[in-house]
Parts: sequence; C-alpha cells; structure tokens
Amino acid sequence: MSCQIAGGITGGGVSGVLFGPEVQVATGLSQGCAPVGEPRMVTEAEGNVIISIDGEPALGVMKQDIGELLARNLNRVAGYIHAAFPVPGSDTRDYLVRSLVGIDTDRGWVAVGGQVAPGDRIVFVRRDPKAAEQDLAAMIDGLKGRLPGAPQGGLYFSCVARGPGMFGAPGREMAIITERLGNFPLVGFYGNGEISNARLYGYTGVLALFL
Repeated sequence: MSCQIAGGITGGGVSGVLFGPEVQVATGLSQGCAPVGEPRMVTEAEGNVIISIDGEPALGVMKQDIGELLARNLNRVAGYIHAAFPVPGSDTRDYLVRSLVGIDTDRGWVAVGGQVAPGDRIVFVRRDPKAAEQDLAAMIDGLKGRLPGAPQGGLYFSCVARGPGMFGAPGREMAIITERLGNFPLVGFYGNGEISNARLYGYTGVLALFL
C-alpha cells in the first residue's frame, strides 16, 4: 500500500489541490537533451524493439547519427544517448525521451524503454550536463517573456535522473530558476516521470508558475 503524509501517515485517497479559474498559471517544460541527428521514421518495430529506421537496420542508422567515435564503442552510449519521439502537432518541438535498454549487434536491432510502432517519428538525442542546463535556462527565459509580472509562487517537478547527478550540485536547478526569475516561493520534488500537457515525459523538468 502506498502511504501519504497529511499531518500523519495515511493510505488511500487522492492528494492534490484544486484552483479556481481566477488563478492564472504559466508552465514550461525542459527536455534536458539535444538532438544528434535529424528526425527519422520507424519502418519496422515489434513491441519496444526497433528493427528498421528509414528502411535500414536501426542500429546502423543510430551509429550514423551518433558519430564514429561513439559508434566504435557502444558501451559509451549507455545513459548518454537516448531515443526521442517527437510529439505530433507540437509547436514547441516537444519529444518523449525513452532510454536505450538493449542493442542486438548481430541483427542491428535497438530496444527502447517504451512501445514503438511503424510510422513513429524518432530522433536520437544526447543527454549531458551542458545540454540540460542550456535547455533549462532557455525554457525559463522563454517562460519569463510570457509573464505579465513577477510570479507569486511556483512548483518545479524534476526527474530523479536529473538533480545533483546531472547538474553537479544540490539545488542547482532551483538556483537557475531563481537566478532568472528572482526570489519567490518555490517548492518541488523529484519524480520518476513528469506530466506536462497531459503527457508523461521522462528526464524532464516541469515548472508551473502562479501569477
């Protein structure tokens, strides 16, 4: 049974808060990754295994996109290169990032942490501290440009795979936010999956500001 803390330890029910329509909220999503190639199309897949991309063996296409240095030693790819699936119709070029969970070097197949179907768009991305910090800063700056004034409060939800392990120091993400938006009440937590625009993301940071 999952437990919750609300003055004491309890179980069951739903935790949350409901805001009236007069409360204005602005949100931003930081992907934390940078593409290493152009978007392509999955042409054959089964379950979470990508068999071919653009009509070619999936692993060969991935090697072409990630470059010769990484392609020579695929052990260096783990945790650094991921598969990303662009969100159809998104005007902000959002994509859902999924980990690489297996590579079949004999058949040229690539397995990812999610279901894949022929016709899905795919792009390989790199995930490192520099890309993550640049993307977070760009998201905050873009969000700041849409605000009518200083935020009255905020919530920040970050992937558990980010934090000190990615940014090098505790509280670095919160510091980047306040450096750009000023000091205001801000709380948050780490999660294993982040929700934005009714979609479940991974490796992201989601910022909600109350105006």
